[in-house]
Amino acid sequence: MKKTAGIYIALVLAMIFWAFSFIWFKIANETYRPVTIILIRLALAVVILSIFLLATKGMEKIRKEDRRLFFMLALFEPFLYFLGESFGLAYVSATVGSVIISTIPVFVTLGAWLIFRERLRIINYAGIAVSFIGVLVFLFNRNGTLSFNISGLALLSLAVLSAVGYNLTLTTLVGRYKPVFIVYIQNLIGTILFLPLFLIIDLNHFINTPFLLKSFIPILELSVFASCGAFILFALAVNKMGITKASIFTNCIPVLTAFFSFLILGDRLTIQNMAGIIIVIAGIFMSQINGHRKNVDNASVLAGKTA
Repeated sequence: MKKTAGIYIALVLAMIFWAFSFIWFKIANETYRPVTIILIRLALAVVILSIFLLATKGMEKIRKEDRRLFFMLALFEPFLYFLGESFGLAYVSATVGSVIISTIPVFVTLGAWLIFRERLRIINYAGIAVSFIGVLVFLFNRNGTLSFNISGLALLSLAVLSAVGYNLTLTTLVGRYKPVFIVYIQNLIGTILFLPLFLIIDLNHFINTPFLLKSFIPILELSVFASCGAFILFALAVNKMGITKASIFTNCIPVLTAFFSFLILGDRLTIQNMAGIIIVIAGIFMSQINGHRKNVDNASVLAGKTA
């Protein structure tokens, strides 16, 4: 009984950390630019995951034929994913960002159907449609105009599409390497990819920006709790209770983000926004009902979770 309670506590903590990740970024972005936040976050995550893997003897040797796949993984996520998410969050609220990002499982289902020709059930197709409707309800005003910044939505859409590419690439690796090791390698390559970008566009700003502890602490929180702690806790929960049961909890992230954003950032939600969130989550549930083959389902566990 105590073990079961411990698993659920770990799972809930992981969801809270991921929900807070959108808020921590918004706070850090008040002082530091997106690429700076990403680079520091990834570098710290690499250090922490290195220590974890060495302590648990989880380091693995990458096969020569898999090196290209690991590079593609890192290119999709964290590189393109974080560019889309981080710059997108600079234009929209934490709640809007979490709602858009929460649609990743829906697009993974759609991508698996289009590319792998997987047969889906009617309820899965219905779920995809319902999720789109929920996003529209959330984003559009009653007069049919967008209530949120179009640049932010476009950048967040890039993050979602990058996560889909990441998942479809990941399907060939999930059975060969442990999840924590995969995240470690992609964050390591991601750090290398972001370093030149930081040196070109953010270095001068970073040097000339006074150090503010209140803005730097959220970056540490992103790295320790969102990029490392949450993933490890979630991986442990998946190992004990299975992907299907554990993945259901990820649908609560937009709700938790909305709640914490209200308390901490002062974000406000209309009844229409709340209805949109509920519809999106319902559609995600429907799209995931017995609709994947096993390896694609395993891959979806990592979608957006390096965030």
